[in-house]
Amino acid sequence: MWVRTRAVVAGGVVLVLFAVVGVLLVVRRLGSELRLPTVTRNCTVQADGRVTLDPEQMANAATIAAIGAQLEMPERAVVVALATAYQESGLRNLAGGDRDSVGLFQQRPSQGWGTPERIRDPRYAATRFYTALKKVRGWERMRVTDAAQRVQRSAFPEAYQKWADESTVLTRALLGDVTGAVACTVGRTPAMRGGAAAAALTRNLTLDWGLASTAAPADLTGLTLATSDQRNGWRYAHWLVSHAQDHGVKRVRFGDLEWTAQDGSWAEVSADPQATNRVVAEVFAED
Repeated sequence: MWVRTRAVVAGGVVLVLFAVVGVLLVVRRLGSELRLPTVTRNCTVQADGRVTLDPEQMANAATIAAIGAQLEMPERAVVVALATAYQESGLRNLAGGDRDSVGLFQQRPSQGWGTPERIRDPRYAATRFYTALKKVRGWERMRVTDAAQRVQRSAFPEAYQKWADESTVLTRALLGDVTGAVACTVGRTPAMRGGAAAAALTRNLTLDWGLASTAAPADLTGLTLATSDQRNGWRYAHWLVSHAQDHGVKRVRFGDLEWTAQDGSWAEVSADPQATNRVVAEVFAED
């Protein structure tokens, strides 16, 4: 009896071991076939502080900052706008939200902010926010959360303040106060390539910054942008890196620093005397 029982138990253990080994082999095989990337796509911003965002958040932050500069709003306004978008949407262009709230700032069509389609346009949403902020008397002297609340009228008026430090770091970087401050890691499959990427990059850079026709595709492989000074050069360079994933940017160079998608960071390069006042960007070639 005992011998038979031990035999049954031993047989059960063997079956369990076979099952475990089988599961492990399947998991290993699936993992090998999926080949999941080990590098996380993200952007690191360093400007008297450090902020990490994913590519979508970084691109939206860059557009919000650029629209503020285009409207000639002071840096403080950009800090308030970024802190508001941080709190309302996590810097994501949401299709919905509480009741009929939409977009980066969760603006509501029923409260006169515009149609849902228009509010989903980051440039439109940012412009509407800055316009409303500008009408708030004394907003420049208010705390970030108080200025944001006067525009948003949130049920949580203190919520914006917790994003003030991160928004200050982003503002300093995106408005060109710090060199080589935005570094993004780009995935193996950018959203665009070739001529389409170069054309979209040129168009959106022009729209975000309110430029004339100074940014022009260079043989449909990228663009070259003339700058008036170092600060403007770094504004555009950081914008280009911020939009690297969604616009297929492979390389950005300004002065003696160059960012590449392969390394995801800025490195010193030999200075080109003829490119002192130019930002050069290259996009990924067609497959």
